Amino acid sequence: MKRILVIFTGGTIGSKAEGKSINVHDSGSYALLEAYRNTDEVRKDVELSTLEPLNLLSENLTTGDWRTLAVAIRNADPGSYDGLIVTHGSDTLAYTAAMFSYLFAGVGVPIVFTASNYPIADRRANGLRNLAGAIDFVVEEALPGVFAVYENDRGEMLVYLGTRLAQCESFTDQFRSPYDLPYGVMENRRFVWRDDARNPKPDRLSGGSKAALSPPLPWESEKLSLDDSVLYIRPYPGLNYSLYEWSGRKPSAILHDLHHSGTATALPGGPYSLPAFIERCKARGIDVYMSPLKDASAALYASSHALIEAGGVFLEGIGMEAALTKLVAVYGLASNAEQARTWMTEATFAYEKIGSGVDSEGAETNEN
Repeated sequence: MKRILVIFTGGTIGSKAEGKSINVHDSGSYALLEAYRNTDEVRKDVELSTLEPLNLLSENLTTGDWRTLAVAIRNADPGSYDGLIVTHGSDTLAYTAAMFSYLFAGVGVPIVFTASNYPIADRRANGLRNLAGAIDFVVEEALPGVFAVYENDRGEMLVYLGTRLAQCESFTDQFRSPYDLPYGVMENRRFVWRDDARNPKPDRLSGGSKAALSPPLPWESEKLSLDDSVLYIRPYPGLNYSLYEWSGRKPSAILHDLHHSGTATALPGGPYSLPAFIERCKARGIDVYMSPLKDASAALYASSHALIEAGGVFLEGIGMEAALTKLVAVYGLASNAEQARTWMTEATFAYEKIGSGVDSEGAETNEN
């Protein structure tokens, strides 16, 4: 008999619709398990325990809620279960899956996040199937690490590495991943690995060589600190950097998104100049990182070189969601800014890196 801890946090998967309003409900999450037990997908070889440290819509999630959930998971002793499943709102699922990939990089059992596109009572909802898929993944595969399981609009039950899940798209309500490459898919209730050089092989996760990965980030339950002073900026034509002024509290670090070619405005000066903004931030002790970038070893545009010369730091082969949550974790846990910079640029966690400039283990390669 497999033992699985199901952790409720609210979200659409734990909500109910009343009229035209959808909100979390005290009984919504437990109704999910009751509904699962009444489906043909229910497994008789699983004992499900429950925990509810949070009950909120995920758009309202804060770093304090991440701390609450992380401490609850650690205190529950994950190793005493065959796996954990976290039901979560779809709005911020990608951020939480990435964050917990960093906080639980050394976990010895699967921690699987899942969600629903509609409240469970809605016939269009995929939440019950997602829960069943997550349970099947834990029972049949038992791979250690943090994952997300979610059914797409083609009926495919996809499995993602937690650091490689992109935010749900607004118009299609679909999750994606870099290169549209999931880690695998559930077929006939069994996990099928997506064979690709950019995906670590399952035996790597289940006890094989992890030499390319860094030791997990150190943290203690009573001292877990996540930095809520990290700022995210997305480029667009006419972005006026003079609007970013800090007379009081300033960011500890900034993640600046990039256009698909790894570029952003590189005007030599003025309010629209990212290099000038980076230099201004550097003078204030604010670190500026830039992502995503497929391959820093490839030829870069002149504008990209200008950003480097100004003091910006490219984060290669890592998605925006992973880069942002890594900053929040690292700048909260590091003992000083220098250690934070080292962790950001030299440490690799949870197979976060994917791309032509890194191998399937997340290590940088010399190939173009």
